[in-house]
Amino acid sequence: MADDQGDTPAVPQSIIEVSAFVPDARTNPHPKLKAIRDNCPVMRDEMAKVWFLTRYGDIRETVNDRTYVRHPLKAEEGSLSRQFADDREDPSRTSILFLDEPDHSRVRPPLAKAFYARINRMKAEIEAITDDTIDAAPASGTFDLMAEIAVPIPVTVIARILGVDEERLPEFREWSEDVILSLNPVRTPEESARMEASGIQLDNYFRELMEARRAAPQDDLISDMVQLQASGDAPLSDDELGINLGALLVGGNLTTTDLIGNGVWLFLTHPDQLAALKADPALGAQAVEEVLRYEAPVSVTSRILGHDRDVAGCPMKAHQVVFCSLAAANRDPGTFDAPEAFDITKKRPSHIAFGGGPHICIGAPLARIEARRVYQRLFERFPDMTLPEQEVVWRALPFFRGIEKLDVTV
Repeated sequence: MADDQGDTPAVPQSIIEVSAFVPDARTNPHPKLKAIRDNCPVMRDEMAKVWFLTRYGDIRETVNDRTYVRHPLKAEEGSLSRQFADDREDPSRTSILFLDEPDHSRVRPPLAKAFYARINRMKAEIEAITDDTIDAAPASGTFDLMAEIAVPIPVTVIARILGVDEERLPEFREWSEDVILSLNPVRTPEESARMEASGIQLDNYFRELMEARRAAPQDDLISDMVQLQASGDAPLSDDELGINLGALLVGGNLTTTDLIGNGVWLFLTHPDQLAALKADPALGAQAVEEVLRYEAPVSVTSRILGHDRDVAGCPMKAHQVVFCSLAAANRDPGTFDAPEAFDITKKRPSHIAFGGGPHICIGAPLARIEARRVYQRLFERFPDMTLPEQEVVWRALPFFRGIEKLDVTV
């Protein structure tokens, strides 16, 4: 089994040092995260004004605790989390990602119930989209797996689930790529302008679709939601519905793209594990979980203290931000045996790649379906796929983990 730790580095003093802002951590954050977890598992970063947790037990307890809040405007002044918020912003006008009580319990349950029902009904169609995209990839030679497979599958799937018109799919893809920039707290002015312009276009398009589906329902999630609105079973305004449809788009696209890309890269760099998957396709579900544990698409989640309290044995103050390193937790030797080994054959404890508690990733079931199908179908169609010599470029998006470009030869 591979061990990618290398030499143990000095203990980082800031979360910036273990983020994609820094080239060596962008390529491989795990040695630095291990140094923090081993030496300072509850670290205060005064520059970013956040606490940083790296142990599995501390993080699982934190994300499952409903007394924390999420909206960045509730974070202390000067903290990194405040950079995600505009001080003029209405805290209630946000997606479920940052929505707090009582609105979170009003908005998320009907949306999640409809979303999961739609996924279950469309499983065969989701798999067909995945198969068609893989079949459309070049039959020989070298191509970029991210551009040909990992990027188009999630956006096409979520578009079909929502009910996006086929002829609008190119625009929809462009808008979705631009609004993903909202996840970067250090956007350039040009990126912010693109994000805002595409966000407005996407919001307007969703409003058009809502009105169209009220007049003539179709077999899609937007029809489901406007019917639930009308019946009173989904007490959401159009504004809230539009914001959260956009959140499904952003949250589902980037992270599932990275789950696909990270997984293919791991299999091609761990041929013994690829051989195990080919020999026993029943390992598919466990393989997805091991990819999620070993190279999770989301590196960090956060919580904000609603009141003074002890967290992981340390006294903390109201409004202070707690950053939880999912990447460090998922390789904690206190929870996982041989945590540095990528091993799809080993039955492991539950990872924490999707966070937990009331804010656990709403798109987790869909991501699992898509990734499992890609790993199965891709290596069936391309049994001799290899990685040509290249420098794998990891995305410079802080607190996320994904590959920008991955050339494969078939």
